[in-house]
Amino acid sequence: MNVNKLKVFQFPCRDDNYGVILHDPSNGLTVSIDAPELEAIEDVLESKRLKLTHILTTHHHYDHVEGNEKLKADSGCTIIGPVNETIPGVDKSVGHGDSFEIDGHRVEVIGTPGHTLGQIAYYFPDHSMVFAGDALFALGCGRIFEGTPAMMHEAMQRFAALPDDTKVYAGHEYTLSNAKFAVTVDPDNEALAIRAREIEVMRDNGKPTLPTTIALEKQTNPFLRTADAAIREHLGMEEATDLEVFTEIRARKDRS
Repeated sequence: MNVNKLKVFQFPCRDDNYGVILHDPSNGLTVSIDAPELEAIEDVLESKRLKLTHILTTHHHYDHVEGNEKLKADSGCTIIGPVNETIPGVDKSVGHGDSFEIDGHRVEVIGTPGHTLGQIAYYFPDHSMVFAGDALFALGCGRIFEGTPAMMHEAMQRFAALPDDTKVYAGHEYTLSNAKFAVTVDPDNEALAIRAREIEVMRDNGKPTLPTTIALEKQTNPFLRTADAAIREHLGMEEATDLEVFTEIRARKDRS
C-alpha cells in the first residue's frame, strides 16, 4: 500500500462549488474529484505542472461532470463513477462496498444515495479523507432530489461510522447558510454556537470552511444528531424514530 502523502489542492469554481485535485509526487498520480468546471481545473493543472490521470465522479449532476469529456480528451485520464448513473466518459463503474487501488492508493466506495439515486463518496482510509460530493456538507446534507429521506439518513449513518479524524471534502460552500439553519433546530448546542460564529468570520474574510471532520460534524451537524435528546425536545419529537427526526429536519431545511 502506498503511504506517500497525497497533496490536496482545493479551489473554488462556478458559483459556490469546490474542485479538488489530489497529487502524489512520487508517481505522478493526479486525481480530480468530480469535474465541476473545466477552466478552473485546467488552471490548477497548469499552475502546478500536473497531468491529470483520473477523475472520480460522485454523481451525474452537470456541475460535477461538466469537464469530464474535454479533460479526458486532453489527458487520456481514467474516469471512475457510480454504477447505474450515466456519467460522461466513464471507464469504470463502482458502487457501495467496492474498493480499488489507483497507483497504490486504496479507495473505498460508500453508497450515499438521496441527492441522486446513485451518488457515491470516495474514502481514502490511508489518508483519512472522504470526498462526499453533495451528500454530506459542513453542517448540512444534500437536498433530496431523486431518493428518499430513508436513503439519505442511511448515508449520514455511513459517514458517521468513519473515524472521527477523517477529513470531509464536500462539493459546495454552503456552510454559512447551513449554520444559520442548524442553530434553529439545535439552539442549545454550545459547540454549534461557537462554530457558527467562527464560520461568519471565515466567510467575511473569504476563507473556505472546508474541509471539515467527522468529529466536528457529529458534534454540530443536526443531520448526524437525530438521536440527540435536546434536538428531539426542541422539535417536540421525543418519542419519534431517528428517521422521523431526520425527515423533519430535512423538511424544515427545505423550507428555510
